[in-house]
Amino acid sequence: MLISLNNITKTYRMGEVDIPALQGITQNIDRGEFVAVMGHSGSGKTTLMNILGCMDRPTSGEYLLDGKDMNKLDDDALAVIRNRKIGFVFQSFNLLARTSALENVEMPLLYGSYLSRSEKDKRAEAMLERVGLKDRIHHHPAQLSGGEQQRVAIARALINQPLLILADEPTGNLDTKSSEEIMSIFMKLHADGITIVMVTHEEDIAKYAERTIHVRDGRLI
Repeated sequence: MLISLNNITKTYRMGEVDIPALQGITQNIDRGEFVAVMGHSGSGKTTLMNILGCMDRPTSGEYLLDGKDMNKLDDDALAVIRNRKIGFVFQSFNLLARTSALENVEMPLLYGSYLSRSEKDKRAEAMLERVGLKDRIHHHPAQLSGGEQQRVAIARALINQPLLILADEPTGNLDTKSSEEIMSIFMKLHADGITIVMVTHEEDIAKYAERTIHVRDGRLI
């Protein structure tokens, strides 16, 4: 088992009012699973993803990632977890506009990596080849289509060989053809044994996953 959530709650304080975002989430995700998370806007799915990605802490409950209690780690330790064990793929790609595809993919290697420049280049080139962009390594984001930009983002997510890929609406800004191509890449990663948790509001995209978790009003249904 890679992820274990036990009675996770998250409450935000708005002035004098407590707003519950998550209410008693309990869920396990095995290594190598491909899980989709669905829910309407405001359902709590984004808060859940932020907790899974160690970008936010629960108000109460236990979150074990790879057997370690994330709630017991300080901010610096969580930053290391985010960099080395979790790969993030966002709807808006989040690429640096003035750097090449190769340099974008290498970004996670800038923190705590002891690889040489040539070793970083070699690893990044291998990741870009893995997502079908071997001939685009020196292109900047403005020279790439939306689907190609998302492939760069996936390569960047893979660069540190993470235990977990978190994808937040990865096809949200793409046309149908590009969406299918991106989901084909995710299916290959899943076949390679990588654990993937993906937020989506699209039923046809969720069908690529092994199973779907539905969130409503901060609870699993």
